[in-house]
Amino acid sequence: MQYALLLYGDEQVWQATGEAAKREIYAKHERFIKLLMERGALRGGAELAPTGAATTLRRDGDASSVTDGPFAETSEQLAGFYLIEAADLDEALALAKELPSGVIEVRPMVPGEAG
Repeated sequence: MQYALLLYGDEQVWQATGEAAKREIYAKHERFIKLLMERGALRGGAELAPTGAATTLRRDGDASSVTDGPFAETSEQLAGFYLIEAADLDEALALAKELPSGVIEVRPMVPGEAG
């Protein structure tokens, strides 16, 4: 079964983080990616640009509107994701626990929707 590991964080905290600390966090992600690859569990993933680069499309029937920025103001923003293969939720959670600190939403993919 495939799961999305959605990574949330505070963009202001990230922007204030020093370069050495950022390199350490990226190194932890590289180790996580290696772990997933060794297990054959990595299906995709990416770091996302800051929410200031986002554009939101809102649909209401046939009408739509486009606005700059994120969908909602929150203290934590979606920063990136991993798409993984895991036998079940327990395995997906065990893998998610290997990520650096932060809020990680583990969400199953709808069968047949992902490649």
